[in-house]
Amino acid sequence: MATTLFDLSGKVALVTGASRGIGEAIARLLAEQGAHVIVSSRKIEGCQLVADGIITDGGSAEALACHVGNMEQIEETFATIKDKFGKLDILVNNAATNPYFGHILDTDLGAYTKTVDVNIRGYFFMSVAAGKLMRDNGGGAIVNTASVNALQPGMAQGIYSITKAAVVNMTKAFAKECGEFGIRVNALLPGMTKTQFAGALFANEEMYRAAMETIPMKRHAEPKEMAGTVLYLVSDASTYTNGECIVVDGGLTI
Repeated sequence: MATTLFDLSGKVALVTGASRGIGEAIARLLAEQGAHVIVSSRKIEGCQLVADGIITDGGSAEALACHVGNMEQIEETFATIKDKFGKLDILVNNAATNPYFGHILDTDLGAYTKTVDVNIRGYFFMSVAAGKLMRDNGGGAIVNTASVNALQPGMAQGIYSITKAAVVNMTKAFAKECGEFGIRVNALLPGMTKTQFAGALFANEEMYRAAMETIPMKRHAEPKEMAGTVLYLVSDASTYTNGECIVVDGGLTI
């Protein structure tokens, strides 16, 4: 049910990487506030499960497969959105990849290319396509899921950390140039969050303990704790927030 402060009724939102984890939590919360949510990820089956769950709970949603590392699929996705809705009010760039977990010196070209193609190129051209739709319809909001690794590289996560640092600067670049069109662009920097994506960190007891020492609340976060910040960033309540990169670490917003 929508609230007075965060009413998204009539808004069309596209959330990538929304078949599970942080993306799913964001998609569900935006739908609860009245948005029609396009649940997107590489595989349609997972997207459909989330979309069906949203509909069962009284929300509005649909599933749309899109691999953001594939330029043709990005073009097809936005052609579909334009034909069906004629607009896009909200884009949450949440899909990401981290195929390599190990010493930076052992990073091979395949892992490098895949990580850059999804985490940088994908976010960039998703934002370009969304920004053009938003510009033509009077504005909108884009939120990029980065990571605290953008500020301090994670051990054994070299290329992933590098791409997330690029996402932070990308966010500021889009915010600077697209503000005149009424487009707000911000970033969410999750800390240690319990997701399947971060499974390698949780499986490594030594790295998990070390991470806990750096987190003010000494605990990891849950995906739903990320969703509230995104809701604020895409709502009319944050009209004057643009180019901000908000860290959410262990349930603490910094």
